[in-house]
Amino acid sequence: MRYARIPRVTCVIWIILLTAAVVALSMGRWSVLFVSLAAFFLTTLPFLFSDRFHIELPNAFVGALSIFVFSTLFLGEVFDFYERFWWWDVVLHGFSAMGFGIIGFLFVFYLFQGDRYAAPPWALALISFCFALAIGTLWEIFEFAMDQLFGMNMQKSGLIDTMWDLIVDTVGAFIGAATGFLWLKGRHTTLSSLIDEFVEGNRGFYRRLRDRISRDK
Repeated sequence: MRYARIPRVTCVIWIILLTAAVVALSMGRWSVLFVSLAAFFLTTLPFLFSDRFHIELPNAFVGALSIFVFSTLFLGEVFDFYERFWWWDVVLHGFSAMGFGIIGFLFVFYLFQGDRYAAPPWALALISFCFALAIGTLWEIFEFAMDQLFGMNMQKSGLIDTMWDLIVDTVGAFIGAATGFLWLKGRHTTLSSLIDEFVEGNRGFYRRLRDRISRDK
């Protein structure tokens, strides 16, 4: 496992999810069991991804992803936070879209081996934006599938809920892509620290950037 340590928040979430799964199994609450195990599996994916592709993921990113999955599937569905707090869905979609915008930027930047001058910054940002928006669309398809196959209520009010989710996803994707754009321009923001940490931990994937830094020194 390519981590100095597993984020503490991830460990706490794992304990909660596994405990909930055991309790749900003993009580025959199959929907809670499914959601708990699904959330647990999704929170382990970053570690499997890191090992498989030899990528160092920032602990802040892994912890944030764990919180997102836990908040979406477990708190949102099992404890009905979507109904209790009208803003719950908006906040989750917004932050996830920003995260995927940054992930999309890092992936596109990796394809150019870290060459800042291989393509205009606006082009990299545009591809990042499209990537994040595509992920948001796939999530809406996932919600629809869960509602149809397992009788859940992830889409809430149906079309209206889906459209507002996509609107929020668009805003979040724009912020995430803009973060990458500003980073390329040398203008650092609060979110750009994630880009710095990822690039620093995976210098091998950004060979041209590494070579340029070495020449500058």
